[in-house]
Amino acid sequence: MTLWKSYLQPKTLAEALDAFGTAPKPVIPIAGGTDLLLDLEQGRHAAIQTLVDVTGIKELLSLEIRVDKLFIGAGIPVSQITRVPLVNLHAQALVEACELIGGPQVRNVATLGGNVAHALPAADGTIGLLALDAEVEIASISGNRLMPFSDLFLGPGKSVLKHGEELIVGFYLPLKRDNQASCFKRIMRPQGVALPIINLAVWLSRAKNFVKAIRIAVGPGAPIPWRARSAEEALMGKLMNEESVNNALEALLDQVGFRSSPRRAGSDYRRHLVKTLFKDTLITAWERAA
Repeated sequence: MTLWKSYLQPKTLAEALDAFGTAPKPVIPIAGGTDLLLDLEQGRHAAIQTLVDVTGIKELLSLEIRVDKLFIGAGIPVSQITRVPLVNLHAQALVEACELIGGPQVRNVATLGGNVAHALPAADGTIGLLALDAEVEIASISGNRLMPFSDLFLGPGKSVLKHGEELIVGFYLPLKRDNQASCFKRIMRPQGVALPIINLAVWLSRAKNFVKAIRIAVGPGAPIPWRARSAEEALMGKLMNEESVNNALEALLDQVGFRSSPRRAGSDYRRHLVKTLFKDTLITAWERAA
């Protein structure tokens, strides 16, 4: 069975965008292909005419400081992200998330852009980026635009990206400052290369024993990648102690929308697990910020 008719390998972003406009449609970009190829083979994806291989596009492979942000290209394999000291310094939660995506063979080819573009509410890389307050750069034939990362998602598997017209170029993350830190943890089923039952990322800034600022991302807490804003408000400006942590946890549980999944876990079980996961991730980030 032929899964596509044409296969293009542009070397620049301009060539890729030109291919989106001129190649036989439907057109879809491919990088690692760890999800896309399975979806095509198993009939979960609509038929396509042209694959545009973006793995050779230099604009998608940059990893550097740009002014006051860390830029991570969307085409970089997640295994590479885990090995770069610059990312570990400024975005430790993202490194920890990337270390848990699939197995070693998958991580060697899967890209951060692909992990995000699937728009799944519990994608590990996505949850890490959300807590780190990332921005996403999107390219189209009409030009590039920068938008808040959280605005990218519309629902499970749905995003604002115009398929066959737009491409994620990369992500901009704030640089780490003194007394700031992040952490990502997840709970997964023990057998094989398991999908997460629940994952959670925390970024925080501390001032002595007080929480100066905090962001908490939980997956899957809603139909889109989700920030626990009530829990953040419960901790903001508060002394870090058992009372404030418990108040934040209660706020999270009041707001979160866990669903039951036959492949992962029931909603009640997730609510039980998140209590320990939340405290563990929060305290780890807090101690790192010291």
